[in-house]
Amino acid sequence: MLESTFLFLPGIGHATERRLWNQGIVDWHNFLARSVIPGISSARKHWYDGLILEALAYVASGSWRTLGQQFPPSEHWRLFNHLRPRTAFLDIETTGASRGRGHITVVGIWSQWGLTQLVWGETLTPARLAEEFARYDLLVTFGGSRFDLPYLRIAFPTVPWDHAHFDLCLAARRVGLSGGLKSIERTMGIERDPQIRDLNGWDAVWLWRRWIFRRDRTAYTRLLAYNAADVRHLQPLAEWLYAQLAARSGPQSDAGQHSRVHTRSSEQSRSR
Repeated sequence: MLESTFLFLPGIGHATERRLWNQGIVDWHNFLARSVIPGISSARKHWYDGLILEALAYVASGSWRTLGQQFPPSEHWRLFNHLRPRTAFLDIETTGASRGRGHITVVGIWSQWGLTQLVWGETLTPARLAEEFARYDLLVTFGGSRFDLPYLRIAFPTVPWDHAHFDLCLAARRVGLSGGLKSIERTMGIERDPQIRDLNGWDAVWLWRRWIFRRDRTAYTRLLAYNAADVRHLQPLAEWLYAQLAARSGPQSDAGQHSRVHTRSSEQSRSR
């Protein structure tokens, strides 16, 4: 899936990419093997060859963050299959105030090493955060393009935030799913523990305040359980959305027959 896209090449859009596929140029190696490609000048072909060889070198050397920077953010999902061992499913909780005014209360991470939760006033420090995120090359969030990552960059400016990023909210919209994370979970049949099923982001703010001002241990435990569910549930959603996008975005896909997903039964649908 990664090596079948040409969208990282300047001037190549979806229509040109599909035209290349229709000419039998279905991956980077096919492109390099052609001496002439209709519609692409020899000078531009030479330029593109260099960019593709550079991308292949990044893949071979495992320079995934550098490779990700060559791609539009909307195409970072293509790295998911390659980077599962180096993927962090990420969600943050905050005090409810805007970036620069409030602060992060919990950073939750789900990965191949299990669950990690860094809590303000305890384990959430710039050094600990930098150490943790050095382990990953791909971050998966739900809506993190607008919330989690900007908040983290302002709160912890010394931590390198150059990871590739798979935003499941944007991916869900591309395949016809609307609503927030909890709504989409219900659509897909993903269930939460009854004790946290009805909690939302504002409840997380309230639980934090209960903990800070009253030392309510039950509130603290519920907050961490809520955050843990958020990050754990990102993994099956990411796997499902990756499969949907791959079916719609490769050489074998039919761009004219993309079904939209609205009900729980749609989990079994496929774009042909």
